[in-house]
Amino acid sequence: MSAPVVAPVSPPPQPARRPLPPVLRFDNVTLGYDRHPAVHHLHLQIAPGALTAIVGPNGAGKSTLLKAAAGLIRPLDGVIQRGVPARRIAYLPQAAALDNSFPLTVYDLVAMGLWERCGLFGRIGRRHAPRIAEALRAVGLTGLESRPIGALSGGQLQRALFARLLLQDAALILLDEPFNALDAATVADLTALIHRWRDEGRTVLAALHDLELVRASFPQTLLLARELIAHGPTDVALTEANLARARRMNEAPDPHAAPCVRAA
Repeated sequence: MSAPVVAPVSPPPQPARRPLPPVLRFDNVTLGYDRHPAVHHLHLQIAPGALTAIVGPNGAGKSTLLKAAAGLIRPLDGVIQRGVPARRIAYLPQAAALDNSFPLTVYDLVAMGLWERCGLFGRIGRRHAPRIAEALRAVGLTGLESRPIGALSGGQLQRALFARLLLQDAALILLDEPFNALDAATVADLTALIHRWRDEGRTVLAALHDLELVRASFPQTLLLARELIAHGPTDVALTEANLARARRMNEAPDPHAAPCVRAA
């Protein structure tokens, strides 16, 4: 007598995964200084793990947007929602905003990335040395631990600042023109580090001028010209039509423009 045929049991249907909330959300946000707007009525969401370039003409509001994302300036209007706590946001300003005359060694500068874990008055001691050494190795600065930061080249200083970012262990990393005036080897090494952060699930936003680098290394682009021109896959955002529109929008800003307010 043949064995009865047993129908295979289908696994129960799995519930659909809910999309993760955005790391950053700008709801009709206007940004500026002294009540004069630099970025108008911005609606924007940045998904977790996104690797996004912010591009646009000079004066388009890129640095202003990053400062607002970091919580350094408040919007003139609208609401910014952050999906990560402030302690897990890392912000690297432009090199021109950094004072490398302060008497610090490379080791001390990099170790500052541990302040959030140790507290401002916490002691960074021997137990942290392996992590600091690993961060220095990752950016190619092994052997320069005792060098004063004022004696570093521009590329070496930027490598040290990236090592500090490594130790911050941030979920959201904001970079303002991180590659200005750097040699090609340094740009390649630091871009590889940014890709490592992306692979670890971190969210990275970087203001950049080099469109070829953006096309080659950043899958998402936000094109800004005092308002949002385009946001999405880089090849879709950086069309000639969008770039031309960004140039037109940025050509004649009015320094005496009235403050922007939310429409009633």
